[in-house]
Amino acid sequence: MSELPELPVTFRPRRTRTVLLGAGAVMFVVLTVIAFLLPNLSPGERTSFVFTGALLLGVLVLLARPKVVADETGVRVVNIATSRRLEWAQIVQVTLRPGDPWVFLNLSDGTSLPALGIQPGVARQQAVADAKALRALTEARAPLGD
Repeated sequence: MSELPELPVTFRPRRTRTVLLGAGAVMFVVLTVIAFLLPNLSPGERTSFVFTGALLLGVLVLLARPKVVADETGVRVVNIATSRRLEWAQIVQVTLRPGDPWVFLNLSDGTSLPALGIQPGVARQQAVADAKALRALTEARAPLGD
């Protein structure tokens, strides 16, 4: 078994998050500057440029939200629009197969929960290491007698 990370630990796609937040900030600033540099825009048109920039930034902030936070009592999976708290005993298996877009948590109730906070898109090696660490934490905290 690999060495367990110190708890609490947060897993998130850092490069993807940086790109999304950076692009969102740049788009907001560019649209705001354009709104005030174009001389023939009405106040309503200027407002719509700024609002569009803020809307784009908001969408990219939501896309940058996913993370998986593990602590002594369990795991919090934060995806784009949802968040779910799991006890360690609820997680049966942590999987990241070749070609998977993110980690899946197989749960004791027979369902599977996607954990978008560990995704191999831009940083595959980091995602694999994070998946292994979460798997090791889950196995270390599995209820006895399984």
